[in-house]
Amino acid sequence: MNAAEPQPVLTPITEAAIFLVLTVNPGSEEELRTLLADVGGLRRSVGFRIPEGALTCVVGLGCRLWDRLFGTPRPAGLHPFPDFAGPRHSAFGTPGDLLFHVRAQRLDLCFEFAQRLTSRLVAFAQVVDEVHGFRSFDERDLLGFVDGTENPEGASALAAVVIGDEDAAFAGGSYAIVQKYLHDLDAWDALPVEEQERAVGRSKLSDIEMADDLKPANSHVALNTILDDNGEQQQIVRFNMPFGRVGAGEFGTYFIGYARTPDVIEQMLTNMFIGKPPGNYDRILDFSTAVTGNLFFVPSADFLDDPPTPTPARAPAAETEDSTLPLDDGSLGIGSLRAASP
Repeated sequence: MNAAEPQPVLTPITEAAIFLVLTVNPGSEEELRTLLADVGGLRRSVGFRIPEGALTCVVGLGCRLWDRLFGTPRPAGLHPFPDFAGPRHSAFGTPGDLLFHVRAQRLDLCFEFAQRLTSRLVAFAQVVDEVHGFRSFDERDLLGFVDGTENPEGASALAAVVIGDEDAAFAGGSYAIVQKYLHDLDAWDALPVEEQERAVGRSKLSDIEMADDLKPANSHVALNTILDDNGEQQQIVRFNMPFGRVGAGEFGTYFIGYARTPDVIEQMLTNMFIGKPPGNYDRILDFSTAVTGNLFFVPSADFLDDPPTPTPARAPAAETEDSTLPLDDGSLGIGSLRAASP
């Protein structure tokens, strides 16, 4: 049997991206199954007109939607996004059944594809979060630091992201965790550069990581370095993008991390919000607030092209949790968007 082809997760960094998170109405499973099989053809129709634009789309499915679409078994790591409630800062799961991560070298390609995609979904799904990301100077985020420096490359990236024999029924798949962070740039920019560097764990200009004996234990780099029992670093692949609305004073980073198991990213988030040890939380969180949180399974391209029919043991379509329902007030439902003052 040929190995399942992964979705285009491991593609070069692009100039633009659109992140769409949607909820899907119960009872619309057949319509969605048909749409999933058509995503590849729709992408080809839009992207073929400007092939150098490198349009791609990655589709992710939340655990409750998976149960409704396919029943059992679930992919081994697919579960609701955990809550990370720390001493000062927290991250919570927010509504989201379906993720579309759309990337291209031109925003117009992303926009055209997203428009055509959502026109197919409008009858049975609602967009609950939409972010238009852009590539910033030197791959920097809006805090002024290079983002994604430690992404693995080549075979190491493939090993970090793509499921293998450990969950053979879902080989070729991956997991994606997404969070939208809003930054208090006024407070951040008031910090001396040296203090910003201590919060991140890297030099701002050269992007060189601090030596271990100089790197603060509560720096972002220190808390996001995860070692296994053998002392080997566990890798993920990030494709974060800056976004914002200057008139509204909104400046942020859309975090998207791919991995072959969500455990690595969830350990990073535990370290960041709860602390390692508890209480030693990520200093950046004094300036950046997580306002969304979702975990998705990213099935193989072969799976999407021909989605399986539900098993007889499928979960009931009716949901008792409101995470599958749209929010009526436009809120993301987790309170204030501004972090506590440092």
